[in-house]
Amino acid sequence: MLRSDSMHRIPLTLRALVLVPLLALGVDHARASFACAPGSESCLEAAGQGWLGVAGVVLLVLYAAGLAAAVGRIAAGRSPGFLRLWLLGTAGVAAVCGGQAVLAGALGDGAALGGGWLELLAFCVLAGGALALALRVAPAAAALVRSLRPQAPRPQLLSVASWGIPAPLARRPRLLLALAAPSRGPPALG
Repeated sequence: MLRSDSMHRIPLTLRALVLVPLLALGVDHARASFACAPGSESCLEAAGQGWLGVAGVVLLVLYAAGLAAAVGRIAAGRSPGFLRLWLLGTAGVAAVCGGQAVLAGALGDGAALGGGWLELLAFCVLAGGALALALRVAPAAAALVRSLRPQAPRPQLLSVASWGIPAPLARRPRLLLALAAPSRGPPALG
């Protein structure tokens, strides 16, 4: 299997820690936008307007980060296949979205969420596939692109400023005092 140096410098757990909450946020906003009635809120909006305010949003973000770390550790524990990563990503995003909906309902107005839970599951399947691609296929694709790059030496590029300016001519230093005759000089006063 091809390995990518740049993608493997970023640990799998860190990639999952960034991607799972972002995908869960996108899935929740897609649910609120496409599957719910106008005026429905996402989980973050409902939690932010609840009795905890900003602390409710922070609680949701911490919950998502904890589940993302668990998904990253499970994915990094052994080398699962693409289908297992897809299922793991789907379950992780669905757990984050479901837990956020429960927390948002407990912290704020649960009726403001508006439903759309079957559509949420479909969006979670799509997000799980995107997560599996990012965790498994993207490093191999980057390595493939790098291996196809020609290894020929690259020509040195000149700066734009050097195009129109000619190089200075080499000059010999002049000895000004040696060129003056001994009898020549300013008129003497007196």
